[in-house]
Amino acid sequence: MLQGKKIILGVTGSIAAYKAAHLIRLLVKEGMEVKVVMTPLAKEFITPLTLATLSKNPILVDFFNPENGDWNSHVDLGMWADAYLIAPATANTIGKMVNGVADNLLLTTYLSAKCPVFVAPAMDLDMFAHPSTKHNLDILRSYGNQIIEPAIGQLASGLEGKGRMEEPENIIQFLDDYFTPKLMSGKKVLITAGPTYEKIDPVRFVGNYSSGKMGFALAEACAKQGAEVTLITGPVNMRAKHPAINRINVESAEEMYKAVLLKFDKMDGAILCAAVADFTPVSQSEYKLKREYDNLVVELKPTLDIAAEVGKIKRHEQFLVGFALETNNEEANAKSKMERKNFDFIVLNSLQDPNSGFGFDTNKVSIIHRSGLQREYELKSKLEVADDIINEINTLIF
Repeated sequence: MLQGKKIILGVTGSIAAYKAAHLIRLLVKEGMEVKVVMTPLAKEFITPLTLATLSKNPILVDFFNPENGDWNSHVDLGMWADAYLIAPATANTIGKMVNGVADNLLLTTYLSAKCPVFVAPAMDLDMFAHPSTKHNLDILRSYGNQIIEPAIGQLASGLEGKGRMEEPENIIQFLDDYFTPKLMSGKKVLITAGPTYEKIDPVRFVGNYSSGKMGFALAEACAKQGAEVTLITGPVNMRAKHPAINRINVESAEEMYKAVLLKFDKMDGAILCAAVADFTPVSQSEYKLKREYDNLVVELKPTLDIAAEVGKIKRHEQFLVGFALETNNEEANAKSKMERKNFDFIVLNSLQDPNSGFGFDTNKVSIIHRSGLQREYELKSKLEVADDIINEINTLIF
């Protein structure tokens, strides 16, 4: 969503100014054209030459160029940009923004900006916690500015607390979220992710290799498009980043079954991405099983079929998307599963495709509809695959 956009990066006099170099790299990598405006004090923390080299544009500090008298028009800058990001933003600059003080080029450009303004505060924890700073940030929000909350961490003072400028990667994510069309705004979406663990004894289980990466990518993609996401996940080492994602942790197929049925009725739809175990032990040992015999026989029984049950209770206005990971007869098996489980469409991926399936950051999928429509996609990141799936939902269902 950032490709081709024009952005002004305002850098103020904070120790966090060193992060501006990495931030510019990421902005350029996203395909944005970057112009940098610095306060005079910011030059004491990072050199204009460094930022000019990375942004591929001259750095603007003064109202005019002292060498040739060229005027740096804050009005033209404000009209040029699609976004104005002030990172780091000191308490001093924030206070001046609130009160309309225009004593440097960064501030006059802010007052002239016609585009969305993003503010990433950076200061010591006591300064950030001070009532005047909180008040000023509330006023900036009321003006329509987007505040990128600082992180909790070690500060230049040696103290630890909230006030550390958010990391550049997260700032990029914030910008991307803002500019992503909110096609799912107001929608409630349930997503299942990861494996389930079916206990044999306190230390052993029946499970699979699912990492949860695809399900979490789908949750992030839905949230970016404005949906309120309920993410029901089995045991995975993943973190849901977006604040609109409500994560519910489960372990077994039965626990996931109960959580899904409890929530589904209030949803606009569901994406069942979890690799739920098909079988679970008939009985579970209370104690760790010892190696006393040459063979250990574990009797298994079918688990509760989450997809089939949700397919039965799905209302006409709800959507339901399923996944099929196959090793043979891929299309036939996927189509059969789609019909049996009452999916609107199914996402098929094969373990025969290199670098797709469990554990990889990439995936290669086909989307098959009940109408017979089928779309083939090339190998791409799971984040990009998630966008393709969400776009398919938006295009054909909503």
